[in-house]
Amino acid sequence: MPVQGEKVHSRTIEISTYAQDKDKVIVEGLLKDERFQETHVPTGEKFPRGIMHHLGIRLLVNCSSMMIEEVDVKLFQVPRAFCLETADCLAPIKGMQISRGFSKRLKELVGGTKGCAHLVELLQAMAPAVFQGVAAYRSKKLVKLDTKTLQMVYNRLVNSCHVWREGGPIAKAIKQKLSTP
Repeated sequence: MPVQGEKVHSRTIEISTYAQDKDKVIVEGLLKDERFQETHVPTGEKFPRGIMHHLGIRLLVNCSSMMIEEVDVKLFQVPRAFCLETADCLAPIKGMQISRGFSKRLKELVGGTKGCAHLVELLQAMAPAVFQGVAAYRSKKLVKLDTKTLQMVYNRLVNSCHVWREGGPIAKAIKQKLSTP
């Protein structure tokens, strides 16, 4: 579909994973909203063109348990001074496991008036990327997966998408490995 018209907004989300030690990674997410014209909002405020939001989240994640051990939030650029009041809103996620139902639990803990919608959106984008980062980190070396780890992979990924559907070739192959002594 060809794009026509003037570009008025851009949102960029970047997520990177860094090896920390033998069983931990740091996952960093950055969200940047940029407006390409002066903006008038319902409150009567007027914002200049440029970056409206530039936020960062760093998570220290245990690769074995997928537990968030540390969380650090940076609000580099926000539209209003009182947005800075949300800097600690993600503290309750420390100790959470990234697994099925994460987004629902996240919204219950820090969604709505308890936090910042943009931080919650960024964290929701980061959760699946944590799995990709951990997988990339762990696959640097050829390792035979033990039954417990293989079962964890199966439980977390089966029915997460078409390729990982129950009864599909990948799920069948893992199920076969799990049933073979």
